[in-house]
Amino acid sequence: MRIVALGDVGVVDGMMHIGDEAMFEALVDELRLRGVTSITALSAAPVETAARYGVEAVSRLGFPGDRDAGAARFAAVLECAAGRRALPGDDPVWAVIDAVAASDGAVIAGGGNLASTWPSHVFERAALAAIATAADRPLVVSGQTLGPSLAPGDRELVRGLLAGARRVGLREADSVRLAADLGAPGSATLDDASFLGFDEPADATDPFLLVSLSTHLGGRPRDAVVTGLAAALDALHDDTGMPIRFHAHFGSLEPRVVRGDAVLHDEVRAALRSDSEVVPTGDPRGAARLARSAGMLVTGRYHPAVFAAPGGVPIAALVVDAYTDVKLRGVLAHWEQSGLIDLDTVARGDATGPLLTIVARSDDIRRATAAAVPERRAQASAWWDCVAADLGERPDSVRERSSSPTASVDGTGWRWGK
Repeated sequence: MRIVALGDVGVVDGMMHIGDEAMFEALVDELRLRGVTSITALSAAPVETAARYGVEAVSRLGFPGDRDAGAARFAAVLECAAGRRALPGDDPVWAVIDAVAASDGAVIAGGGNLASTWPSHVFERAALAAIATAADRPLVVSGQTLGPSLAPGDRELVRGLLAGARRVGLREADSVRLAADLGAPGSATLDDASFLGFDEPADATDPFLLVSLSTHLGGRPRDAVVTGLAAALDALHDDTGMPIRFHAHFGSLEPRVVRGDAVLHDEVRAALRSDSEVVPTGDPRGAARLARSAGMLVTGRYHPAVFAAPGGVPIAALVVDAYTDVKLRGVLAHWEQSGLIDLDTVARGDATGPLLTIVARSDDIRRATAAAVPERRAQASAWWDCVAADLGERPDSVRERSSSPTASVDGTGWRWGK
């Protein structure tokens, strides 16, 4: 089976975004286990992606950030998908159209890009859906966060994308509700990378406090956040004795180059009175092993929580805005954790109490997680079984959506079912 896969992949200028790469890597692993023999990735750095994953790769369609320019390009891509030469012969659209035509189906890997914050990503995913439809190829959308902000035009694009997909995976209760509101309901899933490398042995180490921050602070005073977080981490170290390690999920792959999240990490480290160390950014599998080995995680990034939660690691998730609240609340809810801390609490210097409360629940969290893992792994495996089956089917043999795990949602969160 041959597929085309779109994810936010491609290491550019030596900068690794672990979460984006992790979701694509997990998709490649899972579909290869289920008979996919050839994958063509749409990538920001096709040569790098091809070498990293052993796949074929072509350039992404490449939508600009400006909404009007993006809309104009989207219209031209639709013309090309219909067989009209609306763009030059060397435009990336033609390689994408050819790849989809030569495939059995297309898949959009997990992510949080279907929001008006990033109109270029909405256009990109909607355009791939249109190309797949024009080529009469099935499309699957996996592990998505929707919104929470969707401008009217983006709502229509997302609605059309979801409605045209054979199967849609949504990774939070809020996204399930939004899809239903759009009239294109999907299936409740975990994040695609939840079990990336899960059976690989974790690093043998004494418990440590892992810190992974994002430079996105939502306009809060940077000095106050740095000072408040350093004081809380010092108090946590004093209480637990765990050494502090910083790990940048968006960082440079070049040794000793401080860029991305590492810039904020260094500022917090300088404000600590406790000793700390830096773990190089590395790759997704190494990041997953590291997170699952921690004694506790303090994170403003999403994928450290995705990796740590199935390992039973207590998580303090720093919420910046509505978008980070949706994602972090969603991943913790899957594992019955609730350690959300608003960044305002950090900036006020009031984060010590919440952190100590979370770490005090360590034993309960580990027991609850161990009990939940078998069911969650079975649900994830069933999802990938359905994805592979859908991608291998022609439109005249569409499987019923009810064959995949689904969830209804009430005011408290998830209710899993079949």
